[in-house]
Amino acid sequence: MKIETNVAGNGVTPFDWHPHFLSLVDEIENLRGADETTLCSLAAEQSDFIRFNLGKVRQIGSVAQGRFTLRLIAGARHAYSTFTLSGDRIADLHDVNETLATLRASLNDSHDDPHLLFDTTTWAQSTRRHGQLPNPAALVATVVECAKGLDFVGFYAGGTIVRGFASSTGSRGWYQVANFNFSWSIYDVSGRAIKTVYAGDHWDDAVFADKVAQAATRMPVLARTPKALKPGSYRAYIAPRALDELIGTLAWTGAFSARQQATGSSTLYKLHTGERTLDARIGLAEDLSLGVAPAFNEDGYLRRNVSLIDAGRSVERLTGARSAREYGLQTNGATAGERPTSLAMRGGELADADALQAIGTGLYIGNLWYVNVSDPMNARLTGMTRFATFWVEDGQIVAPVEAMRFDDTMYRILGDSLEHLSAAPELILNDASYVERGTGGNLLPGLLLKGFELTL
Repeated sequence: MKIETNVAGNGVTPFDWHPHFLSLVDEIENLRGADETTLCSLAAEQSDFIRFNLGKVRQIGSVAQGRFTLRLIAGARHAYSTFTLSGDRIADLHDVNETLATLRASLNDSHDDPHLLFDTTTWAQSTRRHGQLPNPAALVATVVECAKGLDFVGFYAGGTIVRGFASSTGSRGWYQVANFNFSWSIYDVSGRAIKTVYAGDHWDDAVFADKVAQAATRMPVLARTPKALKPGSYRAYIAPRALDELIGTLAWTGAFSARQQATGSSTLYKLHTGERTLDARIGLAEDLSLGVAPAFNEDGYLRRNVSLIDAGRSVERLTGARSAREYGLQTNGATAGERPTSLAMRGGELADADALQAIGTGLYIGNLWYVNVSDPMNARLTGMTRFATFWVEDGQIVAPVEAMRFDDTMYRILGDSLEHLSAAPELILNDASYVERGTGGNLLPGLLLKGFELTL
């Protein structure tokens, strides 16, 4: 791992991971035995991170890191090891040799794996997007200028993300994109805040400045006396980022997993068995054409688009190699965890500009927090509203809302309670940065609901 703290904010010196990865793969091929198969994966990045507080830089740094996973297969036995790359060819080749020897030794004590399955075909797949990212020093100057006079707190992460794959059968996959994700909140003296996110692969100072200005115009609303609501069902608009929290929780808990369905633990079990349906306008798919995730997986399979829900009914599940082998299914290239990485939901006819008028009187919910499953078999989720929830009267935001707990089922939210879907779904990039910056994202519309259940 190479970690460089860069107080001047000039970014990380570019490092070309592709030839380095291929040189390690070539060394492994030279060392591989005739009866051995190897699968190699790379997860790397070169990223700038900047944390802001009170509109000023609190912390700034740059990181270059790479993790190499070597998987050794002999017959039906297999073992793997993940180690950190230094970027120095000699040092990393030494680690490759040691790792391969350790894996060979471990196979001597291993048993056959009855569910082992990996792709043995030969393919090549490559995605490269360079993007247009801000220079860290210039970004700091822009933020300081735009946030002048505001209690601005935010976190920027941007740079190049790399994923690579190579197998001894000749398959080669490469995914390299440059993007950014900048989330910030502007706080009122009350402690309430307006949260905004700007993410993508082409930074524009004017777009950022406009987003800050738009958030600032809503600040006077936060100063008003919050509206306290009683438990009950309220007409509500669920913004795309709030829906992302709901759909993301379903995905994390295996709602679209073939394995979870086979074991009866899917949070959309009743939808997949046909016992329940959603509104006929609901269509949801794993859509790799979004370009936000690699089109190959760690078992060496090319991934494909998967229709998950069409016309409100279940179609397919995400099926990884092990689930395919264990349950007699056909893999569709899903990742080992069988969680979606590129979900896309169809939009509707409601223009974003008309959302408040369409609410009339009710809730505008910009985000949801601490979402979890409260009743798995009925796809019931619970969580909290917080800063980004406002009370709307006659199509106008009139007051913030005291934090409330919701508890509602996705069969209602995407079914009986659904009135409209917004016309322009929003692409929401994965903002995970724990261990490494994540790939993936969701393309989701907003939802206008006849009723959304608040409980406390």
